[in-house]
Formats: sequence, C-alpha cells, structure tokens
Amino acid sequence: MDALIKTLRTGKPLESKAADPKPLDSRAAELDPSDYLDAAVREDQPRPSRAEAEQAVHTLLAYMGENTAREGLIDTPRRVVEAFDELFQGYRQCPAEVLNRTFGETAGYDDFVLVRDIAFTSHCEHHMMPFYGKAHIAYVPVERVVGLSKLARLVDIFARRLQTQEHLTAQVAAAIDEVLKPRGVAVMIEAEHTCMSVRGVAKHGASTLTTRFTGIFRDNHAEQARFHSMVRGASR
Repeated sequence: MDALIKTLRTGKPLESKAADPKPLDSRAAELDPSDYLDAAVREDQPRPSRAEAEQAVHTLLAYMGENTAREGLIDTPRRVVEAFDELFQGYRQCPAEVLNRTFGETAGYDDFVLVRDIAFTSHCEHHMMPFYGKAHIAYVPVERVVGLSKLARLVDIFARRLQTQEHLTAQVAAAIDEVLKPRGVAVMIEAEHTCMSVRGVAKHGASTLTTRFTGIFRDNHAEQARFHSMVRGASR
C-alpha cells in the first residue's frame, strides 16, 4: 500500500535464507471485491433488535456510573441508537451502485479528473471514536466519466462504517479502479483521529496522511507528483 507511514528500522537487514529470493512486488495488495463493491451487510442479515441495542446503551451508561433513571438520560438509549443508524448507514449501501452511472460526453478529454477537499467523518474501529478530515481523489477516465458528486458519495459510504484510515483509502481507490476501469486512480486522505487527540497520548492537531495509487499514478512518478502538486495548490 502506498501509505506515507513507514516503519523505521535500525541495524543491518536480515539476510534471506531463500536460495533464489524473488524481487518484492511493488504493487498494492489486492482487496477482496466484496470489501469494496457490495453493501457490508444484507437487509435480511440477522441483527439484534432495536430494544436490545437500546438496552446495551443502558448497560454502558450504568457501567460508567451514571444514574440511568435521571431525566437527562431517560431517552439517551433511544437517541444513541438513532444516531448509530445515521452514522453507520454505509453498512447497508452499495458502493458499486454509486459509480455505475457514467457519461460519455467528454469531448475527448484525456487528462485526470481531480476532486479535492471532500470532507468526511468516520469512526475508528479500535475505539469507536470519530476521525475526520478530507479526501482528495483523481482518476484518468477512459471515454466515460462519473458524476463528481458520486465520488463524494463513495467516500461517505465507506466512511460511515467502522474503519481504519488505511483501509478507507484502499477501499475508495479499489472501488473506482474496479467499476470505472480508468487508466489510473489516486487517493489521498488526511485526517485527525480523536482516539489520538482526546485520549491516550492526547496530541491535539496531529494529522495522519495516507495515499493509494493505481495504474498511471503508480507507475508514472511525474503524474503522481502532479497529483500532489494540484492537491496542495499554490493558491491554497
């Protein structure tokens, strides 16, 4: 994965014991298509009832030490479950359907299309705390283009699931690559994670940046550099 997060190593590298070591494959690891093309859950998939979900919130409030009978908390379990229905609606939405409608009237356009500063909010799968930021997406179309709002919608579908930023980045790129079959895709996501800024090390303002490149953006460093330059933009 083309993530701008690298492990620092010290000392001499370990020698391979293989008699004829193969060169490392620089391509990004493949995702399971069901991970980025389908809804994450089926409508008929068994789930706990709303009453059971509200009872779980009630239990958590009691675990915190709250008086669950006080006026301010009487309706909190219901409100939390309703908020979850909204915040995590991406589980029941299909990414492929969002990208399926394309347009062929491009007048021979042969450069990449860039949509930057797509704001999103997601939730970390480790602590269920929000992380939020912006996504920047570019792709080089082949004859047909997708509506610009669909790229923003795609980000929302994946963001409205429990996530890691790395996985979110990879899913967005893979879905565009598979459905639109462009000459290349570039995705950059920058975000602040509240599980890092308001708990744990509590480093407010620290941001995380991840990228994923396919096709021409992966193979042509000049195109990759141009994407970075246009995302950052001298006028911004």
